[in-house]
Amino acid sequence: MAHPINNLVADTMVKIREMMDANTVIGSPIEAGGVTVIPVSKISIGYGSGGSDFTGKHQKQGNANPFGGAAAMGVNITPISFLIIRDGAVRVVSVEQPPASTVDKVIDMVPGVVDKVEGIVRDKMAEKKEAVQETDTAE
Repeated sequence: MAHPINNLVADTMVKIREMMDANTVIGSPIEAGGVTVIPVSKISIGYGSGGSDFTGKHQKQGNANPFGGAAAMGVNITPISFLIIRDGAVRVVSVEQPPASTVDKVIDMVPGVVDKVEGIVRDKMAEKKEAVQETDTAE
């Protein structure tokens, strides 16, 4: 027969697995007006368990010792960002604390800069295409 602490830990782990799944970290998409929003969260878990066998003065020989045990868990779920999908473009909107260092600020700015550069390149390509078409029609 398994020791009661084994059952205590196993039962607790089953409950943790029931509570946590991929949808807890990357939430279910929310669609409205052509925009899809996907929440992203950070999960922190603290867990502890323990127990003890007790012996008594008048315990009969061969009987199992009485057992006392407990388990406790704390969960903290913090939203950290949202993925915004609109017209095929994806943007990350952070809801965390502002960046602490210059490097963090640069990393946070990269997606926006990439979007702007992509837009500039797209505009330049469109201008070149128009210029080529005008040259072809003028000849």
